[in-house]
Amino acid sequence: MPRMLSGLLARLVDLLLGRHGSSLHLKASCAATLLLVIVILSGSYFAVLAERGAPGAQLTTYPRALWWSVETATTVGYGDLYPVTLWGRLVAVVVMVAGITSFGLVTAALATWFVGREQERRGHFVRHTEEAAEEVYAQANRALHERFDRLERMLGDHRDGRSP
Repeated sequence: MPRMLSGLLARLVDLLLGRHGSSLHLKASCAATLLLVIVILSGSYFAVLAERGAPGAQLTTYPRALWWSVETATTVGYGDLYPVTLWGRLVAVVVMVAGITSFGLVTAALATWFVGREQERRGHFVRHTEEAAEEVYAQANRALHERFDRLERMLGDHRDGRSP
C-alpha cells in the first residue's frame, strides 16, 4: 500500500510540475489541495504523538485526530476535539494555517480563472465588433470611391463636350 501511495504522489507531482498543458489555475489548485491533504494526514499523526499520555487528551487515536484535523483545516472547529499539549497546539496552528492558505489559494485560482474567461469572452466580442466596424468602413470607402469615379467621369465627359 505505501508503494502505491508513493507512486500516486509521484504522478501527481509530475502532473503538477510537468508540461501537460494544464492551466496555471488548475496546477495551483491541485498543488494547494495536495499540500492540504498531506498536512491533514501528517498533522493527525503528529497530533496523536503530541497528545499521547497527556491528562485530558482527546486526540489519542488516529481516526479521532484525523476528524479533528479535517475540521481544523476547514475552520469548522466544532470544539468537540482539541489538543491540550503545547506540541499538539503547535500542530493545530500548522493545520489551521495550511487549511486557510489552501482554501484561499483555491478560491483565488478559481476567481482568476472566471475573470480570465470573462475577459477572453469580452476580448472576442471586441475583436468581432472591430472586424465588423472595419468591414463597414471598407464598404463605405468603396462606395465613396465609386461615386467620386463616377463624378470624375461625368466632369470629364462635360469638358469634352459630351452630354451625360
